[in-house]
Amino acid sequence: MRLQVPVLALSVGQCPPLSAIPESTTAMTAPRTPKPARRKPESATPAKVVEPREKASLHPRNRHQGRYDFAALIKSTPELAKFVIINPYGKESIDFASPDAVRVFNRALLKSFYGIAHWDIPADYLCPPVPGRADYVHFLADLLANGNDGVIPRGAAVKVLDVGMGANCVYPLIGHSDYRWQFLGSEIDATAIAAAKAIVQSNGLNKAIQIRQQTNRKQILLGLLESTERFDLTLCNPPFHASLEEATRGSTRKWRALGKADPKRKLPVLNFGGQAAELWCEGGEVRFVTQLIAESAQVSQQVLWFSTLVSKASNLPAIQTALKKAGALESQVVEMSQGQKQSRFVAWTFQTKAQQQAWRQARWSKVSAE
Repeated sequence: MRLQVPVLALSVGQCPPLSAIPESTTAMTAPRTPKPARRKPESATPAKVVEPREKASLHPRNRHQGRYDFAALIKSTPELAKFVIINPYGKESIDFASPDAVRVFNRALLKSFYGIAHWDIPADYLCPPVPGRADYVHFLADLLANGNDGVIPRGAAVKVLDVGMGANCVYPLIGHSDYRWQFLGSEIDATAIAAAKAIVQSNGLNKAIQIRQQTNRKQILLGLLESTERFDLTLCNPPFHASLEEATRGSTRKWRALGKADPKRKLPVLNFGGQAAELWCEGGEVRFVTQLIAESAQVSQQVLWFSTLVSKASNLPAIQTALKKAGALESQVVEMSQGQKQSRFVAWTFQTKAQQQAWRQARWSKVSAE
């Protein structure tokens, strides 16, 4: 799911040296009185490096508040030790420019915080940061609670569709761990499906998380769902870029934001990994999301709330236009913040208030309250 953080390069101009300024060729009638030498300013005290607020503004229920306890993470996942570094602020961290480090770090987080004993993904597949993914899940839980007297519906009665689950299976793992929701993950890539199934099976989650292949690569929701299936939520981390070149430029900007831009160092082409279908598609994010919205209108009564991440705020007007065209009766834009990263998701429904209430009474009446 991903936001691009622009980095501004400031060009500082320099005055020419005195030796480059030509002497005057006009005769002087009287010598000039020399000006007193300028007093050299005292050296300024070097500014202290101010550590940015990590994971600021995470959702209150997000488990990843404050600094990571690397000692505890290494205890649960010893292989993480070789990836731990001391950052410029003198704190323990990992090198987020290294896909191997990010993968093992995610494995440690999922094991320590969510009880996922076995987790791995193929090389070059998307390895997203766990805290941001958890935020999306928690805000979706709030969305369901808003129409349910502030009570988050929990348990197997709540069904969630993860559109384009990927090899990592992160959303279902978090959603089931925190809320005991049931998930169906859709995916077009056979290798990603095999990896996700291995994660599910090795953790004994076959009953909680199902995986289904979308066999038509030109469709998102159409041809995927059975006519009798109902979902309380859908979520989606869409391909953000319109081409591989655009995705690569976005990755370069992220490296600079992380302070990792070093021409002498060979860096991965794309940070956090990612196959083509995970990162870019023809027309980019707007094209994908508008198609998702159009298809959602054709299964409008099978889902209570549809949703998708939106990486660029500039894409919102086009998305809002698509929602109006599709006939969505209600929509929301929910802003999220993870440290210096800003993100958001759009949620929409085709059901009236009365239909929403009937849906909740029919499906959640026996759901355990928070």
